[in-house]
Amino acid sequence: MTGEAGPDAGLHGGADPGDGRRGDTVAAVVRQWQAVQPGLDTGPMEIIGRINRCAALLQQAEDAPLRRAGLSRPEFDLLGALRRTGHELTPGDLARETFSSGAAVTKRLKQLTERGLVERRGDTRDRRVVHLRLTDAGRDLVDGILPVQLAYETAVLSGLDGPEQGELAALLGELLSQLEGRLGVLRT
Repeated sequence: MTGEAGPDAGLHGGADPGDGRRGDTVAAVVRQWQAVQPGLDTGPMEIIGRINRCAALLQQAEDAPLRRAGLSRPEFDLLGALRRTGHELTPGDLARETFSSGAAVTKRLKQLTERGLVERRGDTRDRRVVHLRLTDAGRDLVDGILPVQLAYETAVLSGLDGPEQGELAALLGELLSQLEGRLGVLRT
């Protein structure tokens, strides 16, 4: 995380053998682009490409404990949102909490309800509104999986020491905060 001179440091074969990025797939792509278009600024690709590649690999790896419990990541996210907020939520609330579409939430909730992990309660004032909460089985499942999931994620990140993890978390937090504030503007 530290000691890099610039956006292409370590990408041209002269990297320190201990540099974990020397052989990453994004470095290979960047080298290919620089070979055909030497003046191209690949700095953004080096960051966003690595974030995307890490996300894809982490998605595959981090779901192992969830798969063993018979859950997908999106299902666990819904259960986790119900658990961490500590109160009933509507499907719309869950969509916002999990950054999911309403249709996806509805489909997942149907499956989780059928499995006895979530229960639905109609609103007494508006029949169109449904309130959702975890069943005891749902709460027990989340409480049992979360420590295993966090231990797994700790193992996945074990190649970075504590300060590196803190630095990475802070940088990603800053990027996320900026993107959440500007994404609507960037889409136009």
